[in-house]
Amino acid sequence: MLLFKKKFLPAIREGAKTQTIRLWKYARMRSGQRSYIPGAGYIRVTAVEPVRLDDLTDDDARPDGFTSADALREELARLYPDQLDAGYQAFRVVFHLLPPEEQKKAK
Repeated sequence: MLLFKKKFLPAIREGAKTQTIRLWKYARMRSGQRSYIPGAGYIRVTAVEPVRLDDLTDDDARPDGFTSADALREELARLYPDQLDAGYQAFRVVFHLLPPEEQKKAK
């Protein structure tokens, strides 16, 4: 299960937010995996890759729902201060919301 702040759920449901950056000790998801986002539905993970936060560009930030890489990094610093201090790895998780007919099968 992937949890998101409520402010991101409309963009996920609309298909505008198709990735998330997570700070983990190791990759907790894998490509091809199905997962669930409360308030949005079932997703299919299409890629999981390590990224360096300093290397993220504005183009990287847009599928995450941010207008700039700086805005994305600021949000990550707010959400994950302990993980950043502990040196956790950042992972880009790319996903798409399953269509309604697959949502019903996934339950």
